[in-house]
Amino acid sequence: MEFMKVGQLARQSGLTVRTLHHYDEIGILSPARRSEAGYRLYGSDDIAKLTQILLLRRLGLSLGEIRDVLARPESSLRETIGHQISHLKERIEFQTQLMQRLEAIHRRLEKTERVSVDQLTQLMEMMIMFDKYYTPEQMEHLKKRGEKLGEEKIRQAESEWPQLIARMQEEMAKGTDPASEAVQALAKRWQELIAEFTGGDAGIETSLRNMYGQEPEMRQQMGMDPSLMTYVGRANAATKKKD
Repeated sequence: MEFMKVGQLARQSGLTVRTLHHYDEIGILSPARRSEAGYRLYGSDDIAKLTQILLLRRLGLSLGEIRDVLARPESSLRETIGHQISHLKERIEFQTQLMQRLEAIHRRLEKTERVSVDQLTQLMEMMIMFDKYYTPEQMEHLKKRGEKLGEEKIRQAESEWPQLIARMQEEMAKGTDPASEAVQALAKRWQELIAEFTGGDAGIETSLRNMYGQEPEMRQQMGMDPSLMTYVGRANAATKKKD
């Protein structure tokens, strides 16, 4: 049987001599023999074992996990691969969400020449909040809804919201009755914009209401304090009463 010295095995495997020494020190690949001078000598079984180690490393296993697999090859390998599958699914889901956020930011950047770091941070925070309050199915529905509305319609709604909120705040500050004609007109448009966003989906509207009710930062970004939300709620209640 021919044996390889550590330098030869390092060149053949693409590893460093230091790595092979480390594998020996932690007990996952100790050579079968040593020369009279004390040099490590690797036989065919050692090379086959190193091949296993490299394959398991490609699967993403840590050296500790590899040691367990080599010690209990059947049950440990099955359990470890199952764990890796779950871990990879989580990573894929995270990467998919991150890609969707970056695509949204990229679309925003295409619409404007300059975007500040603060604006990008706020946009990312808003996307994270959406992930928190909306189910994957609702997010897919919103995506399709956005495609149906088109970029121009979305831009119009985005620019109209701050104006509508400011007008509603003015009426509240003046003490205008929520049942008055002026406030009712604003409340009607308020509901129309929500309907454009949700597509009439009651579940999405509930998620939207929960997000604004439980996230102060979101309310602050849109300029909607709790008192304004209460005022709008009273206007909507007055509308239902009339109906």
